[in-house]
Amino acid sequence: MQSVHHVSTLVTSTSFHDYHYHGSFSIKRSKEKLKYNYQIQHGSKRLTLQIKAMRAVVQRVTSASVEVEGKIVSEIGPGLLVLVGVHESDTESDAEYICRKVLNMRLFTNETTAKVWDQNVMQKNYSVLLGGLVNLLLGNKPDFHVAMPPQKAKPFYASLVDRFQKSYNPDAIKDGIFGAMMKVNLVNDGPVTMQIDSQASKNGAESAKES
Repeated sequence: MQSVHHVSTLVTSTSFHDYHYHGSFSIKRSKEKLKYNYQIQHGSKRLTLQIKAMRAVVQRVTSASVEVEGKIVSEIGPGLLVLVGVHESDTESDAEYICRKVLNMRLFTNETTAKVWDQNVMQKNYSVLLGGLVNLLLGNKPDFHVAMPPQKAKPFYASLVDRFQKSYNPDAIKDGIFGAMMKVNLVNDGPVTMQIDSQASKNGAESAKES
């Protein structure tokens, strides 16, 4: 089954396996930056989680393209469409984690063995289309407070694209135009959509406190 989508902006919410939201999410403002906290309850344990991670929304597609000012600037056939939200505190380790996870996600069927969820995008020799977003944080409207500032985000995003190209095949990695108003067209295959946060790579050591 396939679904066709036309995307110009995207807002997602964070989910945590085996946990449910407790109370309301709070915003704490300091002189340095904003901190977004969640109160999450699991049995007798309560966790306070702070959003400070790169986020990627990964969609398995049969085709996808990016259009800017009426012109298609990038397009792929079968593969992955990856929308990336860059947090103000992201570092190269966050980029490395997202790149490694995306390229190794086993979202495709092995045609030889007929085993589903068996091969990654590299094993299939498929393509990846990257798109940079700053509003992948939850709320009732797009939120930009904890996104990396544009002057810093543009070279950081370019380095992420370069990381993908060096880790796979440069010709198989496509991207849009950073900062432009883009229209993203895709045919979602499945549909299959996954979300990855680089915060997972830190095992919550810096961002989760049990009480």
